[in-house]
Amino acid sequence: MVLETSRKDLRGGGAGVNVFLTGASGFLGSRVLSRLLADGRRVAVLLRPSSDLWRISQNLDAVTPVMGDLKEPASYAEALARFEPDTLIHLAWWGVQNQHRNDPRQVANLGATLAILEKAAASGVHHFIGLGSQAEYGPSKNVIDENALTRPTTVYGVTKLATGLLGGQFCCRAGIRFAWLRIFSSYGAGDDPSWLIPSTTLSLLRGERPALTKGEQLWDFIHVDDVAAAICAVAGTAGAAGVFNVGSGTVATIRSIVEQLRDLVAPGAPLGFGELPYRADQVMHLQADIKRLTTATGWKPGISLAEGLQQTVEWFREHRDRYN
Repeated sequence: MVLETSRKDLRGGGAGVNVFLTGASGFLGSRVLSRLLADGRRVAVLLRPSSDLWRISQNLDAVTPVMGDLKEPASYAEALARFEPDTLIHLAWWGVQNQHRNDPRQVANLGATLAILEKAAASGVHHFIGLGSQAEYGPSKNVIDENALTRPTTVYGVTKLATGLLGGQFCCRAGIRFAWLRIFSSYGAGDDPSWLIPSTTLSLLRGERPALTKGEQLWDFIHVDDVAAAICAVAGTAGAAGVFNVGSGTVATIRSIVEQLRDLVAPGAPLGFGELPYRADQVMHLQADIKRLTTATGWKPGISLAEGLQQTVEWFREHRDRYN
């Protein structure tokens, strides 16, 4: 699905570009917010009253806060229109953790996305960047490009796929540039402790022996700062439209990644490989073809896995009390 546009390239537009950002307080959204501000963008962020703002506390004075809830469009519609954004970057999504991947409530994300798209279109938005997922593809034994078959195995993956398809159709009818970024496995400082890299790091920092699968999976991990750079590159390139994979383009075994973490945290510490079974839908090979994104925007990953893991371990070592 490729939707072309002849709109002027936004790079170099600096502070003249107004961006409405959802999910700003999250792991990825906080990095995107920092990059947008550094690029001179004027940014409004949608925040729930219950949002934990620790990741963006240093940027709150530089943004226009909009208090509201995606599930209740009336709560943000007036402020969205008043801000007059030309770009909507939609990162917010309920239920990204593994325990929610097959929760029927995932479907509410579809309605919430279409609702904010409708309000944004009425407010004059010309560019929409939404967050998809590698889960839309389902299991694959090959490197995955954007033309690969989509066979999601979770409610999360199905809902992401449906949201991208319907969002793309809406934007096409409304004359809005549509970009849907399918993110592969991201990691970095401040990540949710339920994921492999932070959970293993924290376990090792506590002197525990982490229980693991055999670790034979080949996965494509990309540093969160590289993902944020990709999102901002797409936002700033008016010709970048359609579906894009965002990954490192390379793979490493889970075993080798965990061993690197162990060597950074506690060299020689025992690891419980093989103590956990693979899930029935375990993905054994996850690797993104990123040529389309690189060609469209010039973006490339800039942080190696070794460098990124070291930065991540150092951050969790310094902030581990937050996760006690």
